[in-house]
Amino acid sequence: MDMLLAIPAVGFYLIALLLVIPGLANNNGIKVTPVFAAACMAIIFHILLLKDLIFAGAGQNLSILNVASLISVIIACLTTVAMLKMRIWFLLPVIYSFAAINLAASALLPGAFITHLEAHPQVLLHISLALFSYSTLTIASLYAIQLAWLDHKLKHKKSLAMNPNIPPLMMVERQLFKIIIVGYALLTVTLLTGYLFINDIIAQGKTHKAILSLIAWCVYSVLLWGHYQQGWRGRRVIWFSLVGAFLLTLAYFGSRFVKEIIIGM
Repeated sequence: MDMLLAIPAVGFYLIALLLVIPGLANNNGIKVTPVFAAACMAIIFHILLLKDLIFAGAGQNLSILNVASLISVIIACLTTVAMLKMRIWFLLPVIYSFAAINLAASALLPGAFITHLEAHPQVLLHISLALFSYSTLTIASLYAIQLAWLDHKLKHKKSLAMNPNIPPLMMVERQLFKIIIVGYALLTVTLLTGYLFINDIIAQGKTHKAILSLIAWCVYSVLLWGHYQQGWRGRRVIWFSLVGAFLLTLAYFGSRFVKEIIIGM
């Protein structure tokens, strides 16, 4: 049953990729409607697959692969909706490829990490906020990579003006900070709910998550202060964005990766 959902999901992600990538390589316009339709179909099958994987049996199976697949479909949903108003074609190949790889891994390499969130709704709220904050700030890190690529092209005097699918540098920077502000707000609430609702947040095995998440929050705080108070732009903004996302990745997946993937092997 899982493969019957995984195969069409991967197939529709590939169709979306094939509709986007040629437009990035030349000056032809990318048609929004076919890309949006293919992506929506992929996301629907992806969500149905996750429903079976996470809610199979008693409790919820939040293995590292299932969580990674869940994060990837959240990112795919957010960016697919965003494509209707913003030129984010440069990001879509990375996002859809990431989603396809994650859903294939979760279907082919099932793991187990059973929880019972129905008994702890406050923990469910905290986890939901954490997923959305991480997804949003991951999108911001992809924007930072796009910003670095555009900046590199402009510094080497390579004109991008003829390609209507590539957004202007200033537009990308403005969008980047809008996304960071949303992700930063979600991360702030995530940290607050963690300390309020999770009694053993600093217990053994969870301390690194709290510390790394707090350090990441400090990184984004400094980044926002530096941009709006000191006028930071360019490489410094890019590096702060990437470092913040890297710290959150270590916080959310570091120990789980070692326990479930490396030791589990």
